[in-house]
Formats: sequence, C-alpha cells, structure tokens
Amino acid sequence: MSSKVSVLICLFILHLWAATSVTGRKIGIYEIKKGDLSVKITNYGARIISVLLPDKHGKIGDVVSGYDTIEEYKNDTRYFGALLGRVVNRIGGAQFTLNGTLYKLVPNEGNNTIHGGPKGFSYVVWKVSKYVQDGLCPCITLTYHSADGEEGFPGDVLASVTYALKDPYKLSVVFKAKALNKATPINLSHHPYWNIGGHNSGDVLSQVVQIFSSHITPVDEQLIPTGEIARVKNTPYDFLKPRKVGSRIDKIDRGYDRNYVLDSNEKMKPVAIVYDKKSGRVMDIQATAPCVHFYTANWVIDVKGKGGYVYQPHSSLSLETQGYPDAVNHPNFPSTIVNSGKTYAHSVLYTFSIKK
Repeated sequence: MSSKVSVLICLFILHLWAATSVTGRKIGIYEIKKGDLSVKITNYGARIISVLLPDKHGKIGDVVSGYDTIEEYKNDTRYFGALLGRVVNRIGGAQFTLNGTLYKLVPNEGNNTIHGGPKGFSYVVWKVSKYVQDGLCPCITLTYHSADGEEGFPGDVLASVTYALKDPYKLSVVFKAKALNKATPINLSHHPYWNIGGHNSGDVLSQVVQIFSSHITPVDEQLIPTGEIARVKNTPYDFLKPRKVGSRIDKIDRGYDRNYVLDSNEKMKPVAIVYDKKSGRVMDIQATAPCVHFYTANWVIDVKGKGGYVYQPHSSLSLETQGYPDAVNHPNFPSTIVNSGKTYAHSVLYTFSIKK
C-alpha cells in the first residue's frame, strides 16, 4: 500500500471519529465481531451501518444499505439502520390524548408524526455505556435520556439498546426504555435496510420471504391505520408460505409498506425468514414484539450509498418488529403506554445461515 493511500485512509477514519454533536458528545463507529460475522454501529441514532457475513462461496459481503460517512447519515431522510423512537411508525394527526390531556407532537410527514418526529431517536447522539469488541460476548450498549416534552411527548424516558453477537451467526438486539416520571407511549424498533444478497447486488424481488402473520392493519391514503385488522388470505400481502418478494408486488401501489400482526402468542415468536438463492444466505428473525412492518424501500430513489452505489426502489427490504402502530389513537389495539416507573422491553434475534 502506498504512503499516499495510507494517509487518505487515516484521514477518512479520523473524519468519522472526529465528528461531534452539538452537545459535545463524540460520534464514533464501533465494530463488534465474532468469527467472520461483523457488525458496525454508530452512536449517531444508534444505527447499524454494516453487517458483514459470508455467502455460500465463503465470500464476505455487506448485507445492509447505508453510507460511507457520518455526515451522510446526518442528512439521511430514510432512516438507514436507525433506531426508531420514542414511537416507531406513524401517529395520525400528530396528536393523542392520554389521561385526559391532549398532547400535540411535532409533525414530520404531512400532518402526521413518523418515527418519533423530526428529532426522534434516529437523529440524536447516544451515550456508549458498554463496549466489548470481540471475544466470547461482543456487544455494545447505547443509552439516551429523552426529556419531558421532547417532540411533544410527555415525561422523561431513559432508553437503551444492546447489540450483541451470539453463536453461531446470531445478532441479538435488546431495546429497553423506562418512563421516569409520567405515563408515555413507547414503541421502539430499528430500520436496517436488508439485502442479504449484498447491499450492492441489485433488487430484492427474487428473494424469498415468509412472514408468520395472517393479518395486517389496513391504512388510509396517508398510511395511518384505520383501526381494522384484516386477513391476508387471498391478497398480495399473504406471505404465510414462502414466496418471492416480486411475485405479486405489481398488484400493490409502489410496493410493500404494511404492518403485520404476528400469529404466535409466545414471548419470543417467529417473525420472518428471508432467503437469497444466489448467495445462499438465509436470515431468520424472531422477536418479542406483537407486530412487524414489512417495507420494500419504495421511496429509496437515486440514493447514493456505500462505495458510490446508487440505491433504487426495492433495492432492499425492512422488517421492523414493533407494537401496534398508532395505538394511542385506536383503543382496540393493544396499548403502547408505559406508566411512570415502569420499563418497556423488546428483543429481536437475527439468525444467519447458508443454504447451498
């Protein structure tokens, strides 16, 4: 390697680590590694920025969409890899009533609030509370104190997320949040854009997906839940049996963007399985949440990402495990309210394997 190239690489790494927030907290990139599974996380938005693992030929590839620099994540409007909160998904009319008080939130999608508002958990700098890069239990824990009134939500909340690598080829994600002094809605998730064929391998339409759900929550023209719970049987939303993402996507406007209600009542329940024939990679998802939102990157249009690769619609897919969306405005949905002094918890387990 030439000295000039070495200097450029050093400068690039320095640029990533030197970025700081307005609070003065340093923004960094942290790798956790076990064998040939490697995950990189930044404390800016508690984001997963890369997941490296082998394909059936032993070739290592990055299977999540993203950017090369922290600055690009700061300007990101698509939540690449981001932790979503205080409330994931949409809240209709950017308001809700709790214990007789009307709370008006900050709208950031028309008249509605999405993923916690314009300065939700995805756009703040988290504190690194624990970091073990490798060894028996590689992990990182990030914490964030969300103040009373932040984005219009009531009460102080202390949130945390722990990313950990388990044997073999398992990524565990554990979200926790304690309501410190007032009842408040909490519904955390995160938004990796997965393409298990490789982030730069084209679209995901030929990948096979199975979602363990018989029902979806229909939405209106603004993608706000109507309050109904509808069967997927005999509709393009039916993924109870494994089938290609693109097999019926033409029957849906733009692509998939729906919340599924999971069938199992077990605490840790099957969510979905994704399989890419070309690479042989398989991703199996389990979670404690009651729902999962399936999204096929419909609004990712001409986005310049890692290595200059340009992402387009259907270049990836997201499976965001979560509580019921807009539950604060639908009494028939299971509540997402966490009372003062109580703690919210939500775990996700990704298991990667090879099918030759």
